[in-house]
Amino acid sequence: MATIAAPSIFHAELYPADSYTPEGTYWADLPFFRRLAFVTSVDREEAVAEAQKIRGRSVWANLKGYLRDHVLTGIGLGLEGYVLFSIGNLAALFESVWPSCWKTLKECPKQLIDSVTYLEVLGITVGQLLIGVLGDWIGRRFGLLLDAAIMLLGLILLTASWGTSLAGWVVSYAIALFIYGVGVGGEYPMTATLGMENAVGSGRVSSRSDRLHRGRKVTSAFLMQGWGQFLNQVILVVVLLITSGGRRAPDGERYSEAAAQWTFRISFALPAMGTAWLLYYRTSRMKSAGRQLSIAKSKARVTGYDTTSLRMTFSCFGPRVVATAGAWFCNDVFFYGNKLFQSKFISVINSEKDSVMQGWHYNLINVSVSMVGYYLASFLIDNKLYGRRKMQTVGFMLTFILFAIPAFNYKYFTSKVHITSFQAIYFLSSFFNQFGPNTVTFLVAAEVYPTPIRATAHGFSAAIGKIGALLVAVLYNYIGTQTIFKVVPWFALSGALITWIFLPDTTGLDLKEQERRWACIRAGRAEDYHGVAVHPHHLSLWERWHGVGRSYSPELDSQQKIEEMRKEWLEARRATARLEVGEELRREDGGKEDGFSTEISAYFETTEKSDMLISKSDSSLPTSGGSRDEP
Repeated sequence: MATIAAPSIFHAELYPADSYTPEGTYWADLPFFRRLAFVTSVDREEAVAEAQKIRGRSVWANLKGYLRDHVLTGIGLGLEGYVLFSIGNLAALFESVWPSCWKTLKECPKQLIDSVTYLEVLGITVGQLLIGVLGDWIGRRFGLLLDAAIMLLGLILLTASWGTSLAGWVVSYAIALFIYGVGVGGEYPMTATLGMENAVGSGRVSSRSDRLHRGRKVTSAFLMQGWGQFLNQVILVVVLLITSGGRRAPDGERYSEAAAQWTFRISFALPAMGTAWLLYYRTSRMKSAGRQLSIAKSKARVTGYDTTSLRMTFSCFGPRVVATAGAWFCNDVFFYGNKLFQSKFISVINSEKDSVMQGWHYNLINVSVSMVGYYLASFLIDNKLYGRRKMQTVGFMLTFILFAIPAFNYKYFTSKVHITSFQAIYFLSSFFNQFGPNTVTFLVAAEVYPTPIRATAHGFSAAIGKIGALLVAVLYNYIGTQTIFKVVPWFALSGALITWIFLPDTTGLDLKEQERRWACIRAGRAEDYHGVAVHPHHLSLWERWHGVGRSYSPELDSQQKIEEMRKEWLEARRATARLEVGEELRREDGGKEDGFSTEISAYFETTEKSDMLISKSDSSLPTSGGSRDEP
């Protein structure tokens, strides 16, 4: 091939200004103070551009954009958060109204009451594994429709749960929760992959928005879970006040059974209507969901489930599986233990021990504090100087410290004199759990894996997490609150260690680079990839110990990218209208011919002609074995 130096027309393609200096140096290769200046400058420029964009649009246009980009993507998780975490809230009401079943256990066996929590967590685990696999196998849209349909069925059964006795009602309630849990479990991998793949897009080159805001786009959908919890608590308070005649139950007295019946059934009927709308919306408006998965399968020549990618993910990315699944397990010991048994925790910080309404008020404060953590995590998740790995590590460490403090001085902090200190500790632990592992685990469990098995990997990691939730669901029924504070901190410390050693930091990483690396790994040529996906900054400590970053070479990678672009240009030229990848490239790149700029296309056209002329010239020369004229 002719050795023609690559002109400056490739500079924007090879060195996007949000990740590289004008000289072509990657931001993570800069010394600390230059890196600080570069990252701050890019973030400031982006913040100004976003502020100008917001000011240039009407309030309605901004609200519509927020609803489209964040709320609609995460509405399934919002509905899930509403229902799933209402179980702990309703447990306090059920204990107050039907103590013979839910508290003294005279009419309902303890195993039956405990099974409500067990079946809920088990259903979530089944859904995460099953629908995660189906989402990669059949398609993203199928998974989205399936989990919405299952959630709707579960909510109908919860609203209508009944029995000829209290024990019979609890059985129907538990079965309905299991069915709903299956749908909830599927919502995790499908929402994460959908939010991420919508952010990344399916074109050849990732957008500036993806590199700078991918984490925010995904976590903005995830924080809808927090809004679901908040709305559930508000609605429970309002409905119970209405059904009880606008008054709180006096101390020592219970709310009526009719008020409790209306309250819990209305609280489930409302999200059922929302879920029915969600199913309609996904059926009619999300017909193109999973476009990036289809393109990835087409490039890999896979039609069904990509078992090769699954097998290679566990063999090549095993430490990443440890990071995402292990950290999620440790987090769910804290998070789900806190939520499923929140009535037990709230009773400790509640001065009115037997007041359902007072306990709900304290929980509303707790959820409000958590919401601040959700939003702060969303705002800082893409900051290259802090990012995913540091946020998760710091969050784990602070929850460890905050739970360890009262663990060994429990009577001091739970006394009336110091109860406000205990309340502050409990609320802060909720804040740092959201501004840390609970948000980050949801994001990275999809982000660190390749497209073909992203939903499966996310579902597997989440399912391992739910084993942690199931562990505490069993354990918390047999140990006291003080013992809980002695047990839980060590899981947080373990989560911090797992994160520090095994989790790669994908903050600021172009995920198309990860797909380029995966293509080399899948072809058995892992050492042929030289791009930023193997930059030491984007690798885990474990991967650096094992020399994964040795192949990083910006110079070789630039040459490789140009050759890859040349091949794609040639393929696009030869593609017919029926070739799906070619069609997607043209649509994604805004109608540019062959998906490339006019200058790059002209360059490839020129060099191709030059190569053809040289090839013809070489073929016309006599070989060493050819005839020659006699003198």
